[in-house]
Amino acid sequence: MAGIYIHVPFCKSKCTYCDFASYPREIGKSELYFACLYKEMKAKFSQMKNKRFQSVYFGGGTPSFIQPKFIYGAMKLIYSECKLSKNAEITLEVNPGTLDEGKVKVYKNAGINRFSVGLQSANDETLQNINRIHTKQDFIKCMYLLKDFNTSVDVMVGLPNETFDDVKNTIDLATSFDNVKHISLYTLKAEEGTPMFTKYLNGELLSDDEMAEIYEKSVNYLKEKGFNRYEVSNFCKGNYYSKHNYNYWKRGEYIGFGVSASSFIDERRFTNTENIDNYCKCILSNKVAEIYSENIEGFERNKEYVMLLLRTANGVNFEDYNKIFNSHFTKDFEKAIKNNLSYLDINDKRIKIKDEYLFVQNSILVDFIE
Repeated sequence: MAGIYIHVPFCKSKCTYCDFASYPREIGKSELYFACLYKEMKAKFSQMKNKRFQSVYFGGGTPSFIQPKFIYGAMKLIYSECKLSKNAEITLEVNPGTLDEGKVKVYKNAGINRFSVGLQSANDETLQNINRIHTKQDFIKCMYLLKDFNTSVDVMVGLPNETFDDVKNTIDLATSFDNVKHISLYTLKAEEGTPMFTKYLNGELLSDDEMAEIYEKSVNYLKEKGFNRYEVSNFCKGNYYSKHNYNYWKRGEYIGFGVSASSFIDERRFTNTENIDNYCKCILSNKVAEIYSENIEGFERNKEYVMLLLRTANGVNFEDYNKIFNSHFTKDFEKAIKNNLSYLDINDKRIKIKDEYLFVQNSILVDFIE
């Protein structure tokens, strides 16, 4: 089964670290944008009548910033135009400073059953410095509004001037609510072109070693709290992992709608333009808005599969690999295994990266994708 991603490119304010397709001054285009989004959805769903979908994810931008009628409209179209599983996971990203009781009612009526809340930090001064529009108190109010819903919370490591104690306080706040079953723990990345990148150039951010130390302590603290790591940056209680994201890591299919949305269908990867005007122009002209397309062929499929699953705590199951590719993992990746033997946990059924090396998994994965 496949996943559905819908990109909402509007936000109230751009965070200093954000390099996503999000535009604080373009909210006036929301009516046109969603008319085009619905048109794109209808056109693509008509070509995928044989597909069944198990998850929907509204990302951004800030989906909770826009009028909730647009979310409702997208879900109404999904119910009518495609095969959505009865127990589908339907997630909406939320900024705590944009939620109210009225929106929550509309989301519930639309079928949203999971929320991903961007806390990032419990320190109001830090939140202000990175241009977040919410406060610690806003987050607390938000969580009471979402008390009846399965909820995930984003926590960021490596923000300017923050210590492990600051991250620990953020984790304590996030996990103090019973409905929080999932934590995404991200490290700050100073992307070129963002205000945060200037701080990086000026040497104002934590070193890689400092960040790794805080991250490791945070991972251990989450484990003490009952949140087990199932992917590099994701932790959950029990079986409350993100179905939508885990589908990515299993190299499952997904279809993306809206600006900058990426898709993987029938061994083809394709991505839409990040420009709202160009996107709308293409859709209104009955054209696709793609700026990138690639057919994945041959052994590249094997490498993708391995690269994605080695990000997870379970790693690659040999039997599954052999069935999918009619090949033997240990033979296909003999050299990569040999080069990284000290970083890998291997038995007769599976291979995975040792927990203590997941943070630096990119340096290990290089050998598996060359």
